[in-house]
Amino acid sequence: MTGYTDQERQDALSTLERLTNGDLDALSPKAWADVAAPFGRRSGSGVADVWRALHAALPDIERRDDIFLAGPNLPDTRWTESRPDRMVACCGSYVGTFRAPFCGIPPTGGVVQLAYGEAHHIVDGRIQASWMLWDIAGLMQQTGCWPMAQPLGTPGLWPAPKGGQGVRLRASPELGALDRVLVMHGGLNTFDGKDIASIDMSHWDPDFMYWAGGNIGACRGVDGFRAHHQIPYRRAFPGALGAGHFIRLSDGPFAVTGGDVAITHSGADYFGVPATGRSMIFRVMDFYRFNDAMRIAENWLPNDTIGLLSQMGVDVFARLAHLTGTPRRTL
Repeated sequence: MTGYTDQERQDALSTLERLTNGDLDALSPKAWADVAAPFGRRSGSGVADVWRALHAALPDIERRDDIFLAGPNLPDTRWTESRPDRMVACCGSYVGTFRAPFCGIPPTGGVVQLAYGEAHHIVDGRIQASWMLWDIAGLMQQTGCWPMAQPLGTPGLWPAPKGGQGVRLRASPELGALDRVLVMHGGLNTFDGKDIASIDMSHWDPDFMYWAGGNIGACRGVDGFRAHHQIPYRRAFPGALGAGHFIRLSDGPFAVTGGDVAITHSGADYFGVPATGRSMIFRVMDFYRFNDAMRIAENWLPNDTIGLLSQMGVDVFARLAHLTGTPRRTL
């Protein structure tokens, strides 16, 4: 596996800018994408349709990458589907004036931002494959029409890395960030099912920032992370276990992983939904920034909140339609 030259990094970012600006020729005719709910897996013209919907909603759209990473995509034997050997990964927001409905969300006529975590395989200036976690739940919250319980963390906070330098347009020496992330992931599996302190948090700075999208929300430090995310999550899904990554790469003091978590909703309520007993897959991406002591100082978590709720049996879009004036009128 090879890394990316400085020129290849710039070219990849330019390809994504072209697509954001409406140039659908940036997509390969055989492109496919896994997109957050309600879009799902798309291929060919179906991928273009996703972008057309976004362009229609935000006609003056801007792409703002806060993090842009590129490099070899390290293998994960748990992932059995197609997986490129090198990729780029981005975290940021689409910004524009909300002029037309998007996924049933009524337009506000004002400026909105749609936060994203994305991974792309780009060859010769065209996107071949994509994984896109667009924070549609966050857009609903931002526009005042989220029809579910509010996040336990603070919603709407998803800033750029402290100190900048998240957009990596120059190749840099590997600092072992991904190796440390994978060791940390092993530490998360030390949970004994009883005491939250049994989870190894030694790889994190005590005052780290956790910028979670969807219906999780932001929190700070080990205590905030436990109170606002880990305890509610572990109580709801006591046997949560990673099911494989479609992306694993590092770039200087940054790293990214993205994949699925296998969970069974056998414990407490989650997102206000009582335990369903259902087994589900939660799609997430994690972007990490390490400090000089090589501890995690910031962690961004794009996630498919709405897809998870759908697996719980909750149709968020039907609830949204009801609350915005078009309730279902038949059984």
